[in-house]
Amino acid sequence: MDEGSFAETVQKWNGTILWEPASASGNIISRFGDEARAVFGPIPDGDCSDDAAKTIPLQVDGNIVDLKPNPGKPDHPLEFEHRDTKGNVVKWTSGIAQCDKPSLTGSATYCGLNSRLNRVENGSVEWLFLCRKSSPSLEVEPIPYWQRSNPKFALFGTIGFNRSSGEIVFFDGRKDRSEFDWSQKFVPPGGRSYTDGQGRAEAEALYDPTFQIECSGCHDNKSAYVINPNIQQARVGYYAGKQDVTAASFSLGNFLPAPPRGRSTPFRIIGSGYTATHRVDIGRAMTVRDPTGNCTECHTLTTQTTGQRFSADAVARDPVISEPDRAQFLRLQAERKKLWEIDAHRTEWASRSGAGKIHPWMVPVDGNDLSSLAPELSASDWSALSNCLWGAGGSECAYAPLYTSCPAPETVAQGDISKPVDLSATVLGSSEMETGTDRLLRLSWRYLNSYGNVPQRDDVRFNVAVKSTEIPSSGAAPSPLDYPGLEETTDRNFVAIDGETGTSVSATLIRNVSYVGHSRFADPVPSTDLRAFRLDLPAQCNRRYLVRILPKRFCFDQSGVAYGQVDHLLYADVACR
Repeated sequence: MDEGSFAETVQKWNGTILWEPASASGNIISRFGDEARAVFGPIPDGDCSDDAAKTIPLQVDGNIVDLKPNPGKPDHPLEFEHRDTKGNVVKWTSGIAQCDKPSLTGSATYCGLNSRLNRVENGSVEWLFLCRKSSPSLEVEPIPYWQRSNPKFALFGTIGFNRSSGEIVFFDGRKDRSEFDWSQKFVPPGGRSYTDGQGRAEAEALYDPTFQIECSGCHDNKSAYVINPNIQQARVGYYAGKQDVTAASFSLGNFLPAPPRGRSTPFRIIGSGYTATHRVDIGRAMTVRDPTGNCTECHTLTTQTTGQRFSADAVARDPVISEPDRAQFLRLQAERKKLWEIDAHRTEWASRSGAGKIHPWMVPVDGNDLSSLAPELSASDWSALSNCLWGAGGSECAYAPLYTSCPAPETVAQGDISKPVDLSATVLGSSEMETGTDRLLRLSWRYLNSYGNVPQRDDVRFNVAVKSTEIPSSGAAPSPLDYPGLEETTDRNFVAIDGETGTSVSATLIRNVSYVGHSRFADPVPSTDLRAFRLDLPAQCNRRYLVRILPKRFCFDQSGVAYGQVDHLLYADVACR
């Protein structure tokens, strides 16, 4: 049988299961969503209004603040109500110039209030939805927009994170849209499935296709979130920690748990559009070890924002570099200006010299336990650490890449223990075969893509390389060198003949084999059992077929595809009599 006929028959018999995941659309948002779904499983609708969502409070001078009609004034104008921990109204003000815990983002309103945060868990995967109220001036005003009951907000962001695999994904609402409304749920990018045409169209109009905001610059500590005082978690930014009466009255408690994430823990960004946009910064990002031993025994610090801004704010020190070049000097000046603006929005009450004594909010030894008035980080220790955080240090900083590589299938050292089993090659009769086909060669195996413990995970396919030779007269089994090589089984030398079937050097290559029944652009049915794989090939009498089966992972990042390195070899002799 010639190459063309072979390829045509393979496609006819198997074509519905030969397809790349996340290949249904060229639209950057739909493809991005399909990639995320293939790694994390179904993405829940963005919802900041359900009962599980939390309102992020605002605290001023140790009191909680909300915007309400003032009943003590004619016409009840909107003003800011300040209540103490017992619920007593302390005062009303017409504006908020400072707060105890201003935002550290630098791009959102410093003392904003009534933003909403929701967290949804699905096995080892968690999703965070942030509906952030903000203003172009980065200041608050006594207008209806800032009321708790007003569902309008300015910035919509989503983070998906797999605690098992360390994979993370970020997507934001469009930046040419000034207002969103959380009274409606937000469809995920890519819709809810490949076939959700309406949802995919809505998502393409909702999400930012430019990936303008580099979310990974702040969310870079090998977790889904960076805990700081602004987010109002009970475990940080309170004088007496969780036992503080203010924490008990006003904080979000432990709404965001603290999973242990060490500097050697896997951490990888999903989304080819995002990683291509921020490729340079992703490649440069490093974890840092504090040479003074103060700060990185518990925390993962990086040469990105957790190091350069969050750490400086945490210890109330200006960032420094011992011998900056001109580019570093200019970056330092810009960062110092931003930190100054943040600090200018912080109340005197919250400083160590004020009544609150919560800033700096990280101290040596005791961490965020501020009640002991532990000594602050010394200038010399901070100088040594800051030098490392700005990438200006040496071996004392123990730099290591922040982001880990895409795990190839069967790379146990990277946590992927899945492997194909029960491989078989069976020669079947010629009934109902195509003209020119003597036999059907059925290749079978079983495999479950269990990496990350996601029952719908769908980022692995198989390539199958085939060589045909005469059956040796001795009938001796083939040697390993007789089989198609690993390189022949990758996509690097593939020349298509018909669909996913073509040639690769001296072998025939069938690419992107999915499991039985997993038709093109169908979302996988969840499974914790091994899935059945089957590939039917036309075979000729008196020929030996040598087969290599190779799993490959679609990384959905700038690295492309990661191929397995384990040999999975089969052969069958088609001896017709």
